[in-house]
Amino acid sequence: MLIIFIRKLNFDVHVCMKALTKIFTLLMFAAGVQACGQSNAGKDSVQTDSSKTKPMTIMTPVYDTATFGAGCFWCVEAQFQLLDGVISVVSGYSGGTVKNPSYDMVCTGRTGHAEVCQIVFDTTKITYDEMLAAFWQCHDPTQLNRQGNDVGTQYRSVIYYHNEEQKRRAEHYKNEMNSKNTWGAPIVTEISPFTVFYKAEGYHQNYYNENKQQGYCQYVVRPKVEKFKEVFKDKLK
Repeated sequence: MLIIFIRKLNFDVHVCMKALTKIFTLLMFAAGVQACGQSNAGKDSVQTDSSKTKPMTIMTPVYDTATFGAGCFWCVEAQFQLLDGVISVVSGYSGGTVKNPSYDMVCTGRTGHAEVCQIVFDTTKITYDEMLAAFWQCHDPTQLNRQGNDVGTQYRSVIYYHNEEQKRRAEHYKNEMNSKNTWGAPIVTEISPFTVFYKAEGYHQNYYNENKQQGYCQYVVRPKVEKFKEVFKDKLK
């Protein structure tokens, strides 16, 4: 009986080992097929990608704010709205001593405010240096407290900087242009720290685009816009 039992045990062990060997072989084969499939898939994807143009790198937007005064804010707003990378342009008042001023109050020239535009822009598309270039171009920075027939301190040329880097860049370009006499006369642009911005009344927002047939828009804003578009044709939306 013992001999029969040992023989049976040896038989069962032998059967089990054969079964395990088959299972192990099948597992290894399956793993090899999967690896091969992944390898081929990788090759296929590389071949597919190489047949296409390289994928574009999507930059995460990084927003910054610039506050510029360059005469009537209708003109400034209409020009900066054209630039690729500019997210929003809001007309308003800054630099004065009166809280929550109205347009009529600012027009007296006694509030200390300048008509300005608060501009939010994406620095991955347009730099602050390029914003400054647009600022210098959008008006005559040699005119003191006026732009054309718009006369008064509320129409002064001014940059309200939001940080020390903006201050440094603005002063650098102003000094450089003055040293080279770029404008044929001294640049009188004020460069001051930003304090507070008061949004102008609703009818001032997006003014040119909504009132293109108005006389001031036809004879003052439109020529500035057309000139701006020509100078910055590679930077437009």
